[in-house]
Parts: sequence; structure tokens; C-alpha cells
Amino acid sequence: MNILFFGDVVGRPGREALVKILPKLKKKYEADFVIANGENLAHGRGITKKTASFVLKNGVDLLTGGNHIFAQEEGLSLLADKEVPIIRPANYKEGTPGKSEFILKKEDKKIFVFNLIGRVFMKDEVDCPFRKADEILERVKKEKFQAVIVDFHAEVTSEKKAMGHYLAGRVSAFVGTHTHIQTNDPMILKEKTAYITDLGMVGVADSVLGADKERVLAQFLYNEPFRYEISEEGEVEIDGVFLKIEKSKTTQIKIIKEFVS
Repeated sequence: MNILFFGDVVGRPGREALVKILPKLKKKYEADFVIANGENLAHGRGITKKTASFVLKNGVDLLTGGNHIFAQEEGLSLLADKEVPIIRPANYKEGTPGKSEFILKKEDKKIFVFNLIGRVFMKDEVDCPFRKADEILERVKKEKFQAVIVDFHAEVTSEKKAMGHYLAGRVSAFVGTHTHIQTNDPMILKEKTAYITDLGMVGVADSVLGADKERVLAQFLYNEPFRYEISEEGEVEIDGVFLKIEKSKTTQIKIIKEFVS
């Protein structure tokens, strides 16, 4: 089974570039499923029906989330709909709207994807992601999935690496998201669990994490109030990984880094 998983898709440039390059990448890697982190889909913050529909109708099978997934009111109804393949981190406090896991099916293939968020240097108050992972995996362990994949949306590399080791042998693949910087550390942990600290982003390369670099510099240099504006022009960086999984064990993880004009 072949899976493509892309980092945080940032705004219109990210959406359009991903959709543009997906046919080429799906053919090259013979992809069975395509997953992407969608928390920055709508102009850098949250998701809307229009932005989600655009990517889901053009080759993406599932969108994972993070701390910005609730930023748009429309996104709440999408998260609540059990049929819409969009999820948010599972370890938000009880009562938080939306679903945090999804089963993708295609022919005889069935995979389970869930989402967690880190606690170190993150503003939201959330439950322990390690214990929440235990709860989820205990609940679904009797299911016959060809793959189990987790997106851990976290700030700190040590927290991600610790979680990767904690889940090694219990998930097929662990991918980190949130920093928008692709890390050069794809590896296979014990018992064939794929790992990468951060997938990176799908956003304008000449930017600061997809945001307009002049606005970011003004904040750092002159203490101007920061207003998040994404970069709209320029070449788009496409970051992600290719995963080859056989009988729930990952045999290959490969970095994807492409550029779309």
C-alpha cells in the first residue's frame, strides 16, 4: 500500500499548487491514499466548506488538523459531520466539537488515521497526548486495518521524538506537523514504524512559514502588532512523505519536496 502525506497546506497558493501537482505525484508513487494537514487551508487559519471541498474533490482523501482547525465557524460543521474526512486532535478537552479519527477505505484497503496535539509551548490546554494515544489504540486494536497512521501536531522536536518512540510498533507511521519546516530525519523505528519529526508545509517558499515575510520582519524589528497574512505570490514548496506499508508495517519512508510555479 502506498500513501502520500503532506504538511500544512497554507491558503490559496498551497491549495492550488497541491491540486496541480497531485496527478503527477499520485502516478509516480502509485498512491492508494492521499492525506494532508488542513488546519491552514483557509487563508492560513482554519477550514471552510469551499476550501475543503476544493482539495477533497481533487485528489486528497483526508485532512488532519491542529490548533487552528477551529478558526473558521464553517469548519465546526465539517468536523461534526461523520461523513466528511476532516479530523481534529483527539486530546482536546471533553466536549470539544468534531471527530478526531477516520477510517479510509478503498477497494480491499482500510486504514485508520488519528490526530493528536502536543502540549509543550502550545497555547491550548489539552489532555495528555501519550495517554490519549493509549486509549485510542487500545480501543481499535482488534480492528483489521492495513495501516494505522497518526499526525502529531506539535511545536517541540523532543516531544515529537518521544511520542514517536512511544508509539513505535503500535502504529504504522508517525508524522509530525505544525512547524512548517520539513525535517531531514525520515526513519523506520522498531517494528517497522515510519517516523518524521515534521512534514513541512505546502505554501509559498519565499515566506516565513507561509506568511508574508515583510509583516513578520516588521514584528521582529519594530515590535509592530502581528497580523497573519499569507504570502500570495511566488513558487510554492510542496513538502511531505511517501510511505510504503505492507501488512501494517512500513517498509519505506521517503521525503517529498517539490516546487510548483
